[in-house]
Amino acid sequence: VFDGLPHWVLTLLEVFHVGNLAALQDKLSAAALEASRIVAAQALGFGQNAFGLAIDLGVTLYLLFFLLRDGAALAARIAQALPLGRERTQRLFGTFATVVRATLKGNAAMAAAQGTLGGAMLWFLGLRQPLLLGVLMGLLSMLPAVGAAVLWAPIAAWFLLAGAAWKGVTLIVFGIFGLGLVDNILRPLLVGRDTQLSNPLVMVSAVGGIAVFGFSGFIAGPLITALFVATWELSSAEAPAP
Repeated sequence: VFDGLPHWVLTLLEVFHVGNLAALQDKLSAAALEASRIVAAQALGFGQNAFGLAIDLGVTLYLLFFLLRDGAALAARIAQALPLGRERTQRLFGTFATVVRATLKGNAAMAAAQGTLGGAMLWFLGLRQPLLLGVLMGLLSMLPAVGAAVLWAPIAAWFLLAGAAWKGVTLIVFGIFGLGLVDNILRPLLVGRDTQLSNPLVMVSAVGGIAVFGFSGFIAGPLITALFVATWELSSAEAPAP
């Protein structure tokens, strides 16, 4: 490869200190060794995380059985123990159920819409396995701020580097104005409408929930925010007039 390069390319390589083939091989070997160490460490961490996930899933399914069986009686006992009165307790419990239902429904609908549109676009652009990529795009779309761009942006960059400029530009335009529009319109409509939260509160609560609770913060963040707003309104409505 080095023998076939023109002189100006060799001169440019010398400027960046990569013109010596032996030195370049040493650098690549050292980089490959360091990369193998990093991969080994990450593989160990991945195995530990997978084991922890399996334990968490088992505990979750175990508790879910009892919650489905005794959930109504448990909720009645909690409502009876709260010193808020029947009307206030029912209002808070209603808010709790509404927020969980709206968050799950909104995220699922948004993921399905973005996954379907993204998979159709990737199929149109001629990529293999568009169904699998569409499912992955739908799952990634639930991440706030970045969303499905984690997947479609590298694909668009690959198109541009491979010489298929029109495919890369088409995917970028579709990702920004198509999938981005779905995320910015559908999420507030489906989540904020039922929970009575404004668009900034929905976004901030989702991002804050993920930062504190991890992936489950999709539900925990808006839930805590909605319960706070409901408690605030309840307190404000019963506060004496100045």
